[in-house]
Amino acid sequence: MEMTNSIGRRKSSTARIYVTNGSGKIVINGKDLKEYFPMPMTQATVLEPLKVLGVESQYDIKINVSGGGFKGQAEAIRMGISRSMVKIDEENKKPLKEKKYLTRDAREVERKKFGKPKARKSFQFSKR
Repeated sequence: MEMTNSIGRRKSSTARIYVTNGSGKIVINGKDLKEYFPMPMTQATVLEPLKVLGVESQYDIKINVSGGGFKGQAEAIRMGISRSMVKIDEENKKPLKEKKYLTRDAREVERKKFGKPKARKSFQFSKR
């Protein structure tokens, strides 16, 4: 197998994933996974598709991610890795689709409206 690449998106984050055969090394924006995401919860989010398929130490993954916060970036990476695993082997699609890792979560932040402090919040109403 050569290199397979895919894109994952979530909120305002975009992740480009490059997967090759290797020893399970994950590099995000030039840093190790544990260095880029110090919280164990976000590390687990990134590794979920590999754990579902049982291939944690089979592939080297290089990731470029931009935009958004750590949660959006982690979920964008999860989606990109899932898409790459489906490109590598079509049989991987069923377990990943059951966990909804291949579905784009389209929820975005609603824009602030003029005359209001936030998107929907209003100033306190006073009748008198």
